[in-house]
Amino acid sequence: MNSNIKLDYNDLIIVPASTSDIKSRKDIFPYYKHLDRHHLPLITAPMDTVVDHTNDEFFAKNNINICYPRGIKPSIIFKNGVLQFESISLEEFEIIIQKQFTIANSEDGKYYVCIDIANGHMEFLHNLLKSAKKRFGSNIVIMAGNIANPETYRIMCDIGVDFVRVGIGNGGACTTTKNVAIGYPAASLIKECYDISMEYKNPSKIIADGGIKSYSDIFKALCLGADYVQIGSVFNKALESCGDTLLFKTIPINQNNKIALWLFKNGFTLTKKFRGMSTKEVQKQWGKTVLTTSEGVVRFRNVEYTLDSWVENFIDYLKSNMSYCNAKNLNDFVGKNNMVQISAESYKRFDK
Repeated sequence: MNSNIKLDYNDLIIVPASTSDIKSRKDIFPYYKHLDRHHLPLITAPMDTVVDHTNDEFFAKNNINICYPRGIKPSIIFKNGVLQFESISLEEFEIIIQKQFTIANSEDGKYYVCIDIANGHMEFLHNLLKSAKKRFGSNIVIMAGNIANPETYRIMCDIGVDFVRVGIGNGGACTTTKNVAIGYPAASLIKECYDISMEYKNPSKIIADGGIKSYSDIFKALCLGADYVQIGSVFNKALESCGDTLLFKTIPINQNNKIALWLFKNGFTLTKKFRGMSTKEVQKQWGKTVLTTSEGVVRFRNVEYTLDSWVENFIDYLKSNMSYCNAKNLNDFVGKNNMVQISAESYKRFDK
């Protein structure tokens, strides 16, 4: 048994640089560049109560990368620098790599795909990933996972996987760790994967997946070494998320209608459906006749903000954080800041 205590986001706080030569937040660029355009270090979780074709334009407009739920293919190419991943099952992935590769779903002519499975530790998956990269090379951009062991991240780097989803059981609609006792505290997992990434010239991008509850969790994940943060619950609570929307918890409304925005701005209570993708509800929707035990939950939560307002705050807070850390861009920020462990009492002091 490894007796070293592993840490989560609440166990840590970011320490500012001793000095910062940044005079204004206007000097800070909190984006990655792609095709001479830019996007934020955020990706939607592939959940059908977060993103679909009714609202993907809202995420793209806000420079948020999109990972669609299974069964939804990117319908248009957003030409503003955001990445778009199609999510597929392990079985679908096996079929694709056996065929002649002709699929492209991005402006750069490549196929961006997420192998959307819970257990990224399977050798069968690893062998398929090797086959895909050997056959199609850089023409296929793969997001794989999920993993909860730093050594599995090393395997993904050796294979040449482009993006690795790091985290199991942390998500707001996931009960894997609670029921199955499998997992790894998020902060330690990200940091240990980042340390491994330093051994490679072109390491797999680290995606912190699950358990994000606040802006500060995102900034901590980035400081620990995550290149991107994948978000489900936080985005679901935005008015524009594609979860079923109810007025007074009973009356269905169209969240994309101007009436919904008026109701929200005038203080009416709107609620959103939020569910894990391993729930029996989803299994039935996918047409499965033999249902497996669910490792997810179905919940209804109040709408708390519009996506525009959340992103505006996110950018402002991120720039503020980066100014303290003396980082003018993400390359100077990700994985390069000092953090210290704090006590539970210290956390409660500022957890207002």
